[in-house]
Amino acid sequence: MDYFLVSFFLIQYVRTSLQTAEQMPRWDTLLKYARIFSIVLIATFYAADQPDWIQWIWHVFLIGIMVVLYRNDEFKPIRSMIQAVIPFIVVSVINDFLEAVFPKFYNRYDQILSIATIFAFILCFVIWFYARKQQKVLIKEREDRLREEKESKAQKESLEYLVAERTWELTQQKEELQKAIEELKATQNQLIQSEKMASLGELTAGIAHEIQNPLNFVNNFSEVSVELCQELEEEIDKTAIQDSEKEYIKEIIGDLSQNQQKITHHGKRADSIVKGMLQHSRTSSGEKEPVDINTLADEYMRLAYHGLRAKDKEFNAALVTDFDSTIGTVKVLPQDLGRVFLNLFTNAFYAVADKKRKLSEAGNLNDYKPEVKISTKKFNNKLYIRVSDNGTGMPDHVKAKIFQPFFTTKPTGQGTGLGLSMSYDIITNGHGGALEVDTVEGEKTEFRITIPII
Repeated sequence: MDYFLVSFFLIQYVRTSLQTAEQMPRWDTLLKYARIFSIVLIATFYAADQPDWIQWIWHVFLIGIMVVLYRNDEFKPIRSMIQAVIPFIVVSVINDFLEAVFPKFYNRYDQILSIATIFAFILCFVIWFYARKQQKVLIKEREDRLREEKESKAQKESLEYLVAERTWELTQQKEELQKAIEELKATQNQLIQSEKMASLGELTAGIAHEIQNPLNFVNNFSEVSVELCQELEEEIDKTAIQDSEKEYIKEIIGDLSQNQQKITHHGKRADSIVKGMLQHSRTSSGEKEPVDINTLADEYMRLAYHGLRAKDKEFNAALVTDFDSTIGTVKVLPQDLGRVFLNLFTNAFYAVADKKRKLSEAGNLNDYKPEVKISTKKFNNKLYIRVSDNGTGMPDHVKAKIFQPFFTTKPTGQGTGLGLSMSYDIITNGHGGALEVDTVEGEKTEFRITIPII
């Protein structure tokens, strides 16, 4: 009976300690078979009237279980507890061996051997009980440690979340402060630039006004001098002098009249430059109004076209519009933006007319058709305007200077060089936008306006 109890409880101890049903299902099945085998042995033992040979099967069975438990690393955690069975096995084997081989010796010391067997048997269960108790303590300690670790991990995660949240808040505040600083710097630079431009505008306006008076004097008196030359020629014809002398005097008067005409021509040229400077230096009211950009652009496109047509009746060009109907009204400085449109369209029509003239003179007109296009688009709180033409284009060295004051590619007398400079100031300073140019010499030019919508 003691063999059965030891083997049965040994198997059960292994299963419960290592939780083989969940952790080691294959071994759990084998241990179940071993348990059934032990039950069969105990049943056979009592059914066969307690034969001596069955005890040796128990010995082999227990030793086999011990060998299996020791040879496999899966059972390593409980090997120290399994060792409690070894004294019982050793004492039992010695006891049965002496009984079979030395019966006289066995009978003499039977009581001592029985006590040793009982002691080894009790020792197994004492050790198992103590081990079980220690295991429960260890399990409880492990559970407490795991719970503390979970609590510590939860607290750590909570702290990490708070740190991350605070870091995010600080980052946001830093970005907001950085943005505010950048806005302040931009506002400061804009104020400085505005002050510079205002001072420059006042200086330019003052110089232009001072130049205007003597320039008017020169223009007026040069025109009067031309008229006087004509009257002088008429008076000479009335005098009685020789024809050769009259011709000589008329030649001198003609040269003088021609000089006066040149003075008048260049005086008017200077007058247009002065007017351009006054227009360039004129300060806007600064009050933005809601305006239909598409309508404004279309008006100034046709105004510039008909203005050029008035000078050249034979000029024709295709007017192409690609308006974004979703733009609606946008707050801008309508007068200033209209001046920008007028300058860009005037330059575009001039470029296509000049290209047509050059191709016609070279006999390479072919199927060239002058075309000026305006397109508008609203996207991501910005207004995009494109004014393009298929005219003469510009080389790179001209493109680099195109927005400089008084720089022009037109022949003398046909441009002041202030239109694009004034347009650049209106877009960048007046509207906080950008004016850029993209060109291919001999093929096309495109001006790109970008205005933020507030």
